[in-house]
Amino acid sequence: MIRDAVVQNTGISSLLPLAVDPLFVGGVGLEEVLIVLVKVAVAFVLLLISVMLIIWFERKLHADMTNRVGPNIAGPFGLFQTLADGLKLTFKEDLIPERGDRFVFRLAPYLTLIPAFLIFTVVPIGGDFDNADGTVTWFGNTTNLQLADPPIGILFVLAMSSMAVYGIMLAGWSSGSKYPLFGSVRATAQMVSYEAALGLSLVAVLIKSGSLSTHDIVAGQADGWNWNLWITGFIPFIVFLIATTAELNRPPFDLVEAEQEIVGGFHTEYSSLRFSLFFLGEYMNVITMSAVMVTLFFGGPDGPIPFFESVGWLWGILWFLVKIVAFCFTFVWFRATLPRFRYDQLMDLGWKLLIPLSLGWLLALAALDVARDKDWNRALVAVICFVVLLTMGALLNAAINAGKRKRLAGEGFD
Repeated sequence: MIRDAVVQNTGISSLLPLAVDPLFVGGVGLEEVLIVLVKVAVAFVLLLISVMLIIWFERKLHADMTNRVGPNIAGPFGLFQTLADGLKLTFKEDLIPERGDRFVFRLAPYLTLIPAFLIFTVVPIGGDFDNADGTVTWFGNTTNLQLADPPIGILFVLAMSSMAVYGIMLAGWSSGSKYPLFGSVRATAQMVSYEAALGLSLVAVLIKSGSLSTHDIVAGQADGWNWNLWITGFIPFIVFLIATTAELNRPPFDLVEAEQEIVGGFHTEYSSLRFSLFFLGEYMNVITMSAVMVTLFFGGPDGPIPFFESVGWLWGILWFLVKIVAFCFTFVWFRATLPRFRYDQLMDLGWKLLIPLSLGWLLALAALDVARDKDWNRALVAVICFVVLLTMGALLNAAINAGKRKRLAGEGFD
């Protein structure tokens, strides 16, 4: 892996806590700084443009799925509709509640937007991982096609995704109104609940990859047969997808903005540019979490290179974009076809199904790895794991049903 090569070639292990990008192996000079600045600018601009396109894509695709027209006035095919909406919100009056906390009220939208961009910085967006190590050479400097590759990349992703909870909670609290506060409390409970299932499904990938570096995770999936989607047995991906949908507050888990129950959710008191920042962060999170799922389960930029192998890293960018568009289509598909969950159904799905399922599957994968290392009969171990999972599932279901019967009968309360 890149990290091992850095240690062998330089003998400087102190570089590892900072980064493992080979760009910095020979020291940091003007060229290295300029390359990093170009990476930052390109990532930021592309992400903003992608957000504009994904909003148009969702509105147009959802309109097609529900037999409507969608945006078709501003620009060709309505492509400039998002830009027009953004300009309109920018010039609207910016209102701040009289009884709200003015500093926190202003800060909260940025706490939902900035983490979305920071997550994208550790995602590999290109590179030839089939025939090379995924690096490219620019101006005589070898670098990864990602802004940063810290050794704890996945932990960084989890930390940044958790920070969005603070933005939503503080937005509701600082508004000085009960309805935004109700919406923010509901959102916090939802996001924290599904963080547990998301983290457990992520551990299954880390067990198979043996690394927290996003670059190493992608490199370990070179060749489509090594994708973690198949290696982990589909279940972690399904749990991760559902948990991500809930954490992003996307339909059918958009109870954070259930306007028929809590007016408009945590952002009821927001207007103008700050109102738009919440939705900018929401759609940016859709792109970044799609990129994370592509990185963890679908090999990142990995894909066939039919010709021009000398520029295989360009094919990697193409396949990466295709996979992200596929996930964006899936999120819109969910919105157009699935009815909104009740809040009790939402919490039951997270705590009573996804968390036990992901935990049981994680233990089964660990048992199979131990069987492989100890040279046990893996078929027998797989059968035992399957029986144990079914038994535990049946016992859990029985306990849940017994609790429901007690509540209906008025028992179990003092």
